[in-house]
Amino acid sequence: MSISDQLHRVSDSDYRWPAEWEPHEATWISWPHNRSDWPGKFEAIPWVYGDIVTKLTPGEKVRVLVQSEAHQLLARDVLTRCGADFSRIEFWTIETDRSWIRDYGTFFLVPDPEGSSDQLRVVDFQFSGWAQYPDWQRDNQVTSQIARQLNAPVVRPLHQDRPVVLEGGAVDTNGQGTLIATEACLLNTTHQVRNPGTGRREMETLLKTYLDIDQVLWLPHALEGDDTNGHIDDLCRFVDPHTVVACRGHDPDDTNYGKLEENWDQLQDRRLENGKKLHVIALPCPNSIVFENTCLPASYANFYIGNTVVLVPTFNDPMDRVALETLAALFPGRSTVGIHALDLLWGLGTLHCMTHQQPAI
Repeated sequence: MSISDQLHRVSDSDYRWPAEWEPHEATWISWPHNRSDWPGKFEAIPWVYGDIVTKLTPGEKVRVLVQSEAHQLLARDVLTRCGADFSRIEFWTIETDRSWIRDYGTFFLVPDPEGSSDQLRVVDFQFSGWAQYPDWQRDNQVTSQIARQLNAPVVRPLHQDRPVVLEGGAVDTNGQGTLIATEACLLNTTHQVRNPGTGRREMETLLKTYLDIDQVLWLPHALEGDDTNGHIDDLCRFVDPHTVVACRGHDPDDTNYGKLEENWDQLQDRRLENGKKLHVIALPCPNSIVFENTCLPASYANFYIGNTVVLVPTFNDPMDRVALETLAALFPGRSTVGIHALDLLWGLGTLHCMTHQQPAI
């Protein structure tokens, strides 16, 4: 089935993909279990998850994926000791390969208030382990299982009779029709290729078709050490309908400095879906973090926007304070809270990678 064959399934249905700061019904997480993601550091990881859940539950439900009843008991023990509010926590037994639910989690579309529907729609993109890792088959089934249990209608994007691969961390939206992504991730033809034979024009058509996007803003470069090869949630994020924060380095000798400057320059004259100029605010970078000779993708852009709180990864770095102050000024109606993320970062992801929002209707 081609793009044109399926076009009516989304564009005629009066649905849109909302921004992350819009009201949530819940946040989804997948309780950690794959020790290979954090070799030598796994014991610390559940406690970070526990901290995050306790910070989110005052403002929304948290839906926790667990592998089994025994796995749920382990999660309950940690959450109890963290002082979590269990009245705001739901456990869902859905097996996963890994914990990075941002990327294999569900794209939820909300109905237009003037339309005829009153329920969420699920867009079930294919997940392929970032076109790099072999353990992804269970993760790829998570969205369909969630949709079935929520009794939500599902659209499964196809291009040239193949499922369309797209990870949640690869794209960000202002909720008004503009999406931002990187060429390094979605348009790469030589490394970690998600959709072979799909060029810029075709990818833009797919994004516009299935996520009700009017235009796509592209950045060229990925962050050093990012095993996704260019997820936007480590580089640039919308913070309101007309504003993004973009990572900008402070050390010209840093390996990311030149790439981030080029990304920054590319953003300066960009226009939104309504023709207005994009407002760009600098978000600092922490100093390079190297562990066991591996450069880790440390980024303050990997923050998560909850209903009442903005969770920001911190790295015991002088720039932590600057990043927290920058984001606090942009979200005055929410508490801005730093979460120590050095242990998480050994898994090559932090707060945004491990969360996924379900919008409220």
